[in-house]
Amino acid sequence: MFAITDEPIEHWLAQHPLHNPRAGAFVTFEGRVRNHQDGEAVTSLEYEIYTALAQSEGERILAETKTRFDILEIHAIHRHGHLHIGETAVWIGVLSPHRKEAFEACEYAINEIKHRLPIWKKEHYANGDSGWVNCERCAAPGAHAHA
Repeated sequence: MFAITDEPIEHWLAQHPLHNPRAGAFVTFEGRVRNHQDGEAVTSLEYEIYTALAQSEGERILAETKTRFDILEIHAIHRHGHLHIGETAVWIGVLSPHRKEAFEACEYAINEIKHRLPIWKKEHYANGDSGWVNCERCAAPGAHAHA
């Protein structure tokens, strides 16, 4: 399941459906809004999402992840709208028989979500400026091994 929401991500609610007696591992990833970026003090973020495309591509990424790794379930939620410092922007949960596959699947999924989804991030800075940003570090050649 891939979801997009403008509501705060409730971790306990998000992980609730991820129960399976065959699972020996439950791995989560939580991307939070931090208070700095490249030496600038950040006060908040805004995410804009092309929802229809992000939803279908998000589902495709989770389906790919299930076929690439020995996992039982994977769910992901991405926020949009205005987020404050400390709020969760993206959450991923993976169930697997073993921890290695759960960790690897979780890492693969977040990398693909960051790389492939039409999501734009605007940072608001303490000095009053703001700007749309992308992840040049993530886009650098050789930074990711994508399918």
